[in-house]
Amino acid sequence: MAVITISRQFGAGGRTLGRAVAEQLGFPFLDKELIQKVAEKARVSNNWVSSIEKEAGGRLLRFVSGLVSRGLIDRILDDERGYIDEEIYLDLLGQVIRQIAEEGDAVILGRGSQYILRDAADAFHVLLVGEKADRVRFMEEHYELNPSRAVKVVNMEDRRRANLYRKFGREDYDDPMLYHLVLNMSHIHMDRACRLICRLVSG
Repeated sequence: MAVITISRQFGAGGRTLGRAVAEQLGFPFLDKELIQKVAEKARVSNNWVSSIEKEAGGRLLRFVSGLVSRGLIDRILDDERGYIDEEIYLDLLGQVIRQIAEEGDAVILGRGSQYILRDAADAFHVLLVGEKADRVRFMEEHYELNPSRAVKVVNMEDRRRANLYRKFGREDYDDPMLYHLVLNMSHIHMDRACRLICRLVSG
C-alpha cells in the first residue's frame, strides 16, 4: 500500500498529473473530495470549507472567528448543526488525510499533506515546480484562459498557497528536502513525469 502526495506551484500541472498517476496505478485521486470529507465531519456545507481554503488566513475569517466564543462553538458542535473555522479545519483536515493514509493506495493533491504525512512510512511526497511563464502557458492551454487572466490566476493562487501554508506554520513548502521527488515541469513532459512517479512507488 502507498500514498502519494503531490504539492505544486500553481500551473505546474499537479491536478492533471495527479489524475494520470492515480489512473495508472488504479488509486483514487483526492482533491475536492477532501473538502467533502472535512465538510461531513464538521457538518457544514462544502462551500463553507471551500471558503476557508480560499480565504486562507484572511482578515475576514480571523474577524469572524474572533466574534465566536469557543463555548458557543462547543455547543454548536454538540448539536445537529455544524461550525468550522481555521482551527477546526486544520484539525479535521489532518484527521481525514491520516485516515486516507491508513487505508492506503491514494493520490492526494496538496493541502499540506506532505507535512501531515511526513512520518508515514508508506507515503511518497512529490513536488512540481516550473518557470512562471510556463505555468501561465499551462493555464492558458488547459483551462482556456486568455494571457492576462492566466497571469492573474497564477499570481492569485501563488499568494493563496503561501497563505494556506502559513496556517500550518510553515514557509519551507518548496524545500526539496521535504520530498522524495522534485520535478521541474518546465523541463519534463507530463507522460514522463507520470512514469517517474509510478516507478518511485512501485520500487
